[in-house]
Amino acid sequence: MSNNQLIEKIEMIKQEISRFPKVAIALSGGIDSITLTRIAGLVSKDSLEVFHAISPAVPPEATERVRALSKKYGWNLLEILSGEFSDERYLTNPINRCFYCKQSLYTAIAAISKKTSSQIFSGTNADDLLEYRPGLEAASNLDVIHPFAKWGVNKATIRAIALELGLGELSSLPSSPCLSSRIETGIPIQVDTLQLVHRVENLIHQSIKTSVVRCRIRAKSVSIELDHDSLNFLLTEDQSSIRSKLKNSIRKMVDENHPEKMIEFAPYITGSAFIGNKHAVARL
Repeated sequence: MSNNQLIEKIEMIKQEISRFPKVAIALSGGIDSITLTRIAGLVSKDSLEVFHAISPAVPPEATERVRALSKKYGWNLLEILSGEFSDERYLTNPINRCFYCKQSLYTAIAAISKKTSSQIFSGTNADDLLEYRPGLEAASNLDVIHPFAKWGVNKATIRAIALELGLGELSSLPSSPCLSSRIETGIPIQVDTLQLVHRVENLIHQSIKTSVVRCRIRAKSVSIELDHDSLNFLLTEDQSSIRSKLKNSIRKMVDENHPEKMIEFAPYITGSAFIGNKHAVARL
């Protein structure tokens, strides 16, 4: 995409935001919501409210990133407890768990933003519409606007926009959905399990150069999903020492709560923790 086309996309998003006197953005700490907030701040920092949920499912690095960026750009940051861990429907981890998460998040934001008549925005992009995203229904129920998705802006374009707007290395920030997305459908969401996932993924990042890593907790295994190049590197014969050390370290972590599960390395597949019929769900 040319520079002129990027500028055009940025202006379209600005115009979308400027239609509302007050704007509330759900800022997760990922590149999509960061870029949207950056654009909104250029429209008007005074009319912008930035909401970040503090939750066991949110990696602490994301919260640190949000705080640092809010300080740098002068965003009005409000940290909230979205409350999904008080919802048994979320904790039982049905296939549409994300619905309950986003319902809690946007309801919590709406309870505050309605006092200032702020319109809620999210960083959902055009690529997200091609995946299973039950949280989008919850967003629709609370009239959340997704300007990137509306104007056909995908992840690659968002990264280019982020670079154009001076976000530097953040433009290549790897995608990292909430930690609960690593837990296979039907396995209860528990804080200690999410902490395990986070520790394992950090270990992998520190040990080998990888662009994608997901520690999936499955019924019979802990599956470490890696991007194609990282997996091929790790599985080569001359990397057997690193592979053995990693597996032993992960085994020690896993044995604390899941000693019966085998450990495996596998190719990364988007949304592979969702198990079951995605089109036949019933909300309680």
